[in-house]
Amino acid sequence: MRYVRMGQTGTTVSALCLGMMTYGDPGWREWVLDVEAAEPVVRAAVDAGVTFFDTADMYSLGASEQVTGRLLSRLFERREDYVLATKVFQQMSDRPNDAGLSRTHIMNSIDASLSRLGTDYVDLYQIHRWDPHTPIEETMEALHDVVRAGKARYLGASSMWAWQLAKAQHVAEWHGWTRFVTMQNHYNLAYREEEREMLPLCLDQGVGAIPWSPLARGLLARPAGEGGTTRSTTDSIGASLYAGDDSGVVEAVAKVADGRGVPMAQVALAWLMGRPAVTAPIVGASKARHLDDAVAAVDLVLSDDEVATLEEPYVPHPVRGHH
Repeated sequence: MRYVRMGQTGTTVSALCLGMMTYGDPGWREWVLDVEAAEPVVRAAVDAGVTFFDTADMYSLGASEQVTGRLLSRLFERREDYVLATKVFQQMSDRPNDAGLSRTHIMNSIDASLSRLGTDYVDLYQIHRWDPHTPIEETMEALHDVVRAGKARYLGASSMWAWQLAKAQHVAEWHGWTRFVTMQNHYNLAYREEEREMLPLCLDQGVGAIPWSPLARGLLARPAGEGGTTRSTTDSIGASLYAGDDSGVVEAVAKVADGRGVPMAQVALAWLMGRPAVTAPIVGASKARHLDDAVAAVDLVLSDDEVATLEEPYVPHPVRGHH
């Protein structure tokens, strides 16, 4: 496993981040694994050298954080040996103030997340989406107070417009508050709209990108028309994200993979890990063997000609994933 700096911070993370949304309560989504089914998969990731783990309060409505905390405490001797990220924003119940980025919700949510995770702090506390109903000054001050209280060490953001990230960073800098050090955005070979404004901004500001859906919900992992996983065939969100014709990109990935004699997923991940600003893509895995391609991709270096082949078929897409 290769290890990299998380953005421009001094903290080092594995070049792959394991997404923990797959683990929690199967009653939330049929493809979710409970703690016992998840353990061999997460153990395989740890054995492969993964030290970076990402979850959110809304995954399985809190159960993902519980499973994440239980498994990581089993698999690591010391809390400081892994980097743990979670998120705040999404609706957690129908009670008042149980969603958004108000000071009230942030302060309640960080304590609830820490309790479920069984830890005193998270390494990275991220806003899951932009809140148009709360002044960004209120949000950034509350997040700064979370850091000052020792409950989080760094702050991160997720899918939003570039101007929103720029505004949040400016507000934080103006007041002497903690800035975002990561951007968890929607980015892969089939969706490259982030290259227009967000990624150049991240490069300029030293913000590390940790892309979600690096394989486009499995689209880039198998030839067009080939049957997918339970998640890929039942995930309505994935269907809405990739509703256009990306067959040219899929064929290009298959062509490069065939030329290299490796699975398509390795090629798609290797391309992403070679992009400027990318710290570590967030990969999901429901079986230990799913991690093999991700780990192998860390050491796969694509030639300039292969990169050109992969990028040439791309067509512009509507902006998707901000909401």
